[in-house]
Amino acid sequence: MSLTKLKSNSSIEEIVSIINRDGGVILENFLNENVTQEIYQELSQQLNAIPDGEDEYFAGTKTRRMSRLFERLPQMPQIALHPSYLKTSKAILQKPLLAWSGSKRIEVKPDIQVGVTQAIQIWPGQKAQPLHRDDTVWMWQHPVYGREARVQIMFAVTDFTEANGATQVIPGSHLWDDERAPLASEAVTAEMKSGDALIWIGSTYHGGGANTSNDIRIGLTMAYDLAFLRQEENHYLSLSTEQIQKFPDELKGLLGWNMSSTFVGFVENKGKMISPIEMLKNKKFSTSGIVS
Repeated sequence: MSLTKLKSNSSIEEIVSIINRDGGVILENFLNENVTQEIYQELSQQLNAIPDGEDEYFAGTKTRRMSRLFERLPQMPQIALHPSYLKTSKAILQKPLLAWSGSKRIEVKPDIQVGVTQAIQIWPGQKAQPLHRDDTVWMWQHPVYGREARVQIMFAVTDFTEANGATQVIPGSHLWDDERAPLASEAVTAEMKSGDALIWIGSTYHGGGANTSNDIRIGLTMAYDLAFLRQEENHYLSLSTEQIQKFPDELKGLLGWNMSSTFVGFVENKGKMISPIEMLKNKKFSTSGIVS
């Protein structure tokens, strides 16, 4: 079995259907060649200053990892707000819930947020990463009942091949319980051309492949998570007020500067519960709050 490949302008319904069936899908030509090359130039230069990892088991000793990408990479909004990724994430994660509020039955649905960003550069000689589920960070139990916790993307900055360490994925593993261990023999290689993207969910077993080639593999990953879960990466400390104010309101909210319909994330100002986005519109606002 191999991962299904679709055009990046495929319908959201088709993309979601494939992910629900297989646990992941590859979107071809997710970003055009010019933008992909810009990302490659930016990341290649910045990763030169990042030391190799020191974790032989998981993160790798011949792998460089760099986060804080909304601070470091001007093209990040194009990935985060790409309709095929954003709408797919919303369709999978924002399942509504019926709840009682007094005598009224109301429908509420969760917000989503950017959970983590990371550029990953795998050098020749790096061994394969253990197959794992990313929703383990919240100790999610499987099979998933009710809702998934994460929808993740791996954007191929360079070509992804079996030889240079392309991501390994076990199709259908999102349906397994927690007693079944993943086997390397069950995984398929997410081979992609530069500019393609792999989208998968937090309950799918996956891992970086072994780089047995002479080439360096660069990928860029980020995740949309349920907004009531703690973000894996702390954007509040990695982004300055000035940086966050430059983003459109939708992206501000996706990075955590929002208030949900159930008031999660509110800021009190003069006795009112308001969205952090409203605070950011005040030119006197700083990360330490409104300056009177």
